[in-house]
Amino acid sequence: MNPKNIILIGMPGAGKSTVGVVLAKRLGYRFLDSDLLIQEKQGRTLSQIIHEEGTDGFLAIEDEINSEIRTERCVIATGGSAVYGKRAMQHLKSIGTIIYLQVSLENLKKRLGDLTDRGVALRDGQTLDDLYAERAPLYEKYADITVREEAFDIPGTIRRICRQIDLLRDNAF
Repeated sequence: MNPKNIILIGMPGAGKSTVGVVLAKRLGYRFLDSDLLIQEKQGRTLSQIIHEEGTDGFLAIEDEINSEIRTERCVIATGGSAVYGKRAMQHLKSIGTIIYLQVSLENLKKRLGDLTDRGVALRDGQTLDDLYAERAPLYEKYADITVREEAFDIPGTIRRICRQIDLLRDNAF
C-alpha cells in the first residue's frame, strides 16, 4: 500500500467526490477532484470538451492531466473514465492506494439522470449497461481495495474505507 494519497475510482454516481471530501477531512488530507482539475486546465466543462474533442479526444486529455498529478496526503476523486488511461492509472497507482467504490448497476440507474449532462464519456449508442460492463473489470483491475457502496451511507462507507486502509497498513509492516 502507498499511503501518500488515496485515489477513488468508480462509475459516475458512485459517490467518489462526496465520499472523497468527507474522507479527506477524516484523514486530515487535502481533496482533489480530477474532473474539476481537467475543467480548470482546459477552461471548459467536461461536456464541452467531449462535445468539441469527441470521446477519444477527451480521454486523451484526461489521461494526460491525471498522469501529471503531483501531490501527497491527498484524497483524489477521479472521473469514472479515468481507468481508460493506462499512463494515468500507472501513475496514480505509484502515488497512492486506489479504492474502487463499487455500486450495482441497479442503484446507479436510480442515482443517475441524463449522462450527457454529467459529462460522461460515452461512445455513440453506448448505454449505461454497456458502460458498466466495460468499466467494471477495469476498476477491479486497478483497485487495491474494493468498497461496496450501495445505500449511499457516507459515514458507513468512510468507516469501511478506513478499516481497509488500517488493515493494509498493518499488513505492510
